[in-house]
Amino acid sequence: MIILAIESSCDDTCVAILKDKELLSNVVSSQIEFHNKYGGVMPELASRLHIEKITYVIKEAVSKANISLKDVDYIAFTVGPGLVGSLHVGMQAAKTLALLLNKPLVPIHHLAGHIYAARFIREFKFPLLALVVSGGNTELVYMEDELKFKIVGQTLDDAVGEAYDKVSRLLQSGYPGGPAIDKLSKSGEIKYHLPMPKNDDSLDFSYSGLKSAVINLIHNMEQRKESYKKEDIAASFQNVACNILIKKVKLALKRYPNIKTFVAAGGVSANSCLREKLVELLKDYPQIDLILPNLSLCGDNAAMIGMCAYYKIISSSYDNDLTISSIPQYELEDFSL
Repeated sequence: MIILAIESSCDDTCVAILKDKELLSNVVSSQIEFHNKYGGVMPELASRLHIEKITYVIKEAVSKANISLKDVDYIAFTVGPGLVGSLHVGMQAAKTLALLLNKPLVPIHHLAGHIYAARFIREFKFPLLALVVSGGNTELVYMEDELKFKIVGQTLDDAVGEAYDKVSRLLQSGYPGGPAIDKLSKSGEIKYHLPMPKNDDSLDFSYSGLKSAVINLIHNMEQRKESYKKEDIAASFQNVACNILIKKVKLALKRYPNIKTFVAAGGVSANSCLREKLVELLKDYPQIDLILPNLSLCGDNAAMIGMCAYYKIISSSYDNDLTISSIPQYELEDFSL
């Protein structure tokens, strides 16, 4: 089967073509240069840029896959969560293609897509535990079987990626904050004591306090006219941000001792500190298969949406008669930012 997948949940316009599980093309049009000046994503600007780019990205993906649109069997798209305007552009593009080609639609949850990006590495063994970390989400997800998701831990306020963005903005090191802070920290020292956020026995997370602690640290040093290196603050922040993730993963592995596969997913799963700490941690669990997605598939992309769609299509629970009329017009409250 040929799947055309569209991902437009935030600030990247993405289209991929899959033949079953084989990736034929994966095109991403990034908006980073447009949002960088603001230190974060401007939702209205993101929506307008999606409108400008979506047709060209579809054409390029089809061309690189060396297929015709008539060869497509299914149209997959991100249904949420994400920015409402951005999601709307991708959904309308998918519905238009489905109408023109008379093909069924396959709506995919954005975070499920992130987890299934690891499927490009190898097959899953269940039960599975996934750490989903991105600019808008920080979750621990337990999967008893294929496409069966249970959130067992989540952030109560800021996501880890959001904290990275805010600290990066404070240090004037650029957007997105994850790669910027990761790069800065490599030449810095862990010199400052920062509090471990939500340092308890729950599986939930909280990054608002850590972000505030960095703000207070910098303001206090500036008021005392003390000099500091951005690299040291970045290293100190990243150490705590990753350590709390590792602690919660340890707790989850104790709570779910039957885990056979562990997956890191989302944009922050590309972080070098987190990846190193996860590799070190999983050495103590030789029975668990650790899967870290390729760096190119950690951020938002349509390949992950297509892979998740493939498993949804072949599952017995999928409604193969899904048509345009069965896709609801979503209200604002259906989407988390």
